[in-house]
Amino acid sequence: LSRHNKELAGLLRPPSPPEGDEEPVGALDYYSRHTAQIEIVRSDRMIEQIVYPVPQICEYLTERSKHHVFKTTERDEHGSKVSDFFSRSDDLFNEMQWQKKLRENKMLFWVSNQMLLWERISMNLAVLINILVALFYPFSGTVRVIDYRLSLLVWIAMFISFALIVIFPRPSGVRTFMFAVIVRLFFSIGLEFTLLLLGIVNLLAKGVFLVGFIGNKGTFQYGAARILTDKDLLFHLCYFGFCVVGLCINELFYSVLLLDIVLREETLINVVRSVTRNGRSIILTALLALILVYLFSIVGFLFLKDDFLVDAEPRLPRIVDSGGPSDDKGVCPVSTSWENRYFPVQDNDNDVAESVKEHACETLALCILTTLNKGLRNGGGIGDVLRPPSLREPMFVGRVVYDMLFFFIVIIIVLNLIFGVIIDTFADLRSEKQNKEEILKNTCFICGLGRAEFVNKVVSFDDHIKTEHNLWHYLYFIVLLRLKKRTDFTGPQSYVHELIKQRNLEWFPRMRTLSLAVDADGESEQNDVKILHEKLDNTTKQVQALSTQLKELREQMSEQRKYKQRHTLLAPQTSLNCTLNGMIPRT
Repeated sequence: LSRHNKELAGLLRPPSPPEGDEEPVGALDYYSRHTAQIEIVRSDRMIEQIVYPVPQICEYLTERSKHHVFKTTERDEHGSKVSDFFSRSDDLFNEMQWQKKLRENKMLFWVSNQMLLWERISMNLAVLINILVALFYPFSGTVRVIDYRLSLLVWIAMFISFALIVIFPRPSGVRTFMFAVIVRLFFSIGLEFTLLLLGIVNLLAKGVFLVGFIGNKGTFQYGAARILTDKDLLFHLCYFGFCVVGLCINELFYSVLLLDIVLREETLINVVRSVTRNGRSIILTALLALILVYLFSIVGFLFLKDDFLVDAEPRLPRIVDSGGPSDDKGVCPVSTSWENRYFPVQDNDNDVAESVKEHACETLALCILTTLNKGLRNGGGIGDVLRPPSLREPMFVGRVVYDMLFFFIVIIIVLNLIFGVIIDTFADLRSEKQNKEEILKNTCFICGLGRAEFVNKVVSFDDHIKTEHNLWHYLYFIVLLRLKKRTDFTGPQSYVHELIKQRNLEWFPRMRTLSLAVDADGESEQNDVKILHEKLDNTTKQVQALSTQLKELREQMSEQRKYKQRHTLLAPQTSLNCTLNGMIPRT
């Protein structure tokens, strides 16, 4: 009834709770929290609204899963997301059941509930460790002495940031406090022990996150095949492994942890996808480039072998000051180990290496490597590397043709083809992202109607996706049919249950909704009434015209009647006069 009466709808709407009070305020609020409504398409293709109680297990569906499903559900060939969403309903129902069991283990539930916190801690520590490694590697192993004034400043910063954390807990205050603590540790116990401590904390944070990740998804309740094909789980296990390797073997392995930033930013993911999405085209184009380089290498080996002269500088021996004794000639003893190798010290001025010309096409393999290395990396192609020919040489024209063909075919055409594929793919991914965001914002997830369809209608688009075609209300209805006994089904519930067993999605409304249908009926009724009013007006005008004509006829008839009466009165008198005139004798 509230759909047809705005005043009744306002009375049935639950009042807003007071600020800071999340408790239900009455029966209407409880009813709105524990009931939902959906629209289904019946077998006769009519739309029917269903109101049902929401099962209690639906409260355990996490907001993270809702966000993930809403953002990643793909559209089918008909532009509908219902098929992909329906295929995920089993996993979402299993997650509800697992989350209900997880609530019984309070410790594991707390760890799982703080997954984002542990993930942020691990990522911030990985960035901080890599900054320290990049600035101070290799480590000297000594503890640096800090001035007492700077030390006092660090202590003051620690206490102030800690007080701000206690009074106003903000992420910026936590970062400031951690920075001050790390600076204090750096000058107190040394860089190596500081990195060791940070590595242990990072390992523990990632381990706790991994436990929460597994506990939140209930991974071990699935089979081994499902576990081994879980990409997110495999990634986090590899991340944990590199934390262990960086802590136990070498700090340089921490650099791999920075790749986690790629998975956090969708823009960086699109950069990677721009290469991998059309990987086959890029690989085939690169294969074409290799074939062309191979052909140019054969031509160069046969006809231009002497022109392959490249500049080379011999490597100078590195002089290491060992601090040990030397012999009478001033030469330090040479160790057999690579790290402690010593070289003779010379006092002449010939230590600076001079560039020399080397033949780089003695064999076909060497010619191929030179063409790949020098030809592709130079903007002008292989011609920038080869010996400049003289105008008087017989092979001058052939050399010009060789250089120009390599430049136009390999450098301009083939390499730009590869770059063009990557750039076009990135542009397509960006357009798809914008289109996807536009669809999520302005298109109904269930029926596919756009925001423009609800302009100047009784129901707005936001109310439509929130109440009439709420995505999660359809999921809760599917869960209700799973939990409810078949003997307790209503008629519509039995109908939908049979279609779900057949994996038939015809009960989902497509490009239709009951509110627009009612609105259209109302508009048609208004149009009918308007037409009736127009007809009534025309009839009234015709009646008025007929009344005027009838009045005129009445006036004409009354005039004629008066004329006849007057004529009748005058006719007897005339006859009497004539008679009297006949009776009078003539003289």
